[in-house]
Amino acid sequence: MNNSEIDTLNDVCKKAKATGILSGDNLNVLYELFGHRFSKALDALREGRVKKYIFKPSSRVVWIVVGRERDYLIMPEAAFCTCDDFYFRVLDRQVHMCYHLLTQKLAQNLGWFATFEETDDCYGMLMNEWKKATP
Repeated sequence: MNNSEIDTLNDVCKKAKATGILSGDNLNVLYELFGHRFSKALDALREGRVKKYIFKPSSRVVWIVVGRERDYLIMPEAAFCTCDDFYFRVLDRQVHMCYHLLTQKLAQNLGWFATFEETDDCYGMLMNEWKKATP
């Protein structure tokens, strides 16, 4: 993704966070940038498929987007996702980002996600499940 696209996405997210909504203009801008990936991200947001897990007592945070095939592990700080689209198109620079990463970024800024608390004892087991390559 080039800098202007990152800047545009960050600007839209900043506005969305301040207002709690995605305006019609912002919806159009995001669709122009991401096309069908944005449509899929919007569907995921509306369907409540974004989960934030907070592990206690470490306070580690893990983001998950529930996809059609399985749950996808999102690492927003690294702009990483465990989906095939990320591996085959994002890493090859064919597309800007997968819809799961876009969904997580929008969800975090809009506050449109479910939060779950788990103990650190569950962290390893859950990470192994989320990192699996097949459903």
